[in-house]
Amino acid sequence: MENEQILAVRDSADQLYTPTQVAAALDRMAAEIEAAVAGQDPLLLCVMTGGLVAAGELFTRLDFPVQLDYLHATRYHGTRGGEELKWITPPSQPLTGRTLIVVDDILDEGLTLAAILRYCREQRAQAVYSAVLVEKDHERKHPDVQPDFVGLQVADRYVFGYGMDYHGYWRNLKGIYAVKDD
Repeated sequence: MENEQILAVRDSADQLYTPTQVAAALDRMAAEIEAAVAGQDPLLLCVMTGGLVAAGELFTRLDFPVQLDYLHATRYHGTRGGEELKWITPPSQPLTGRTLIVVDDILDEGLTLAAILRYCREQRAQAVYSAVLVEKDHERKHPDVQPDFVGLQVADRYVFGYGMDYHGYWRNLKGIYAVKDD
């Protein structure tokens, strides 16, 4: 993709949430997470790469003892998604007996997140919670995925910013944007 095209997408995008609105959603999520798991020796698992920004922002808002780890798994082999989860990097911490908070950037259809949550349960975690910064509003979600903590809702559009990407770019934007509708 040409640099001019990438810039044009950002410049023409609709801003759905400002940095202030995202920060307020993260504050609320952190309070909800704290109420649910403080005192349970939780492990926050960041789903790479999209969950990096949301997990980092949530982690610094949690005011109780919590450990941090990450995982990197994908269903995408080339350009097509499959049912099988391919592990690039599994969690380094043992999950058995732990309370887990799996943090991702967005819940779209949820196939990858469903597979990650299933894996965590198979590792005999004591409890498994999921947190997503953004949830898309549509009916195509995997039936086994209902996030425990949701920051913001968006329409069924191509969104980017705050960890979510547009063809690998714009994860670094502080707000949340949607590609301009044609």
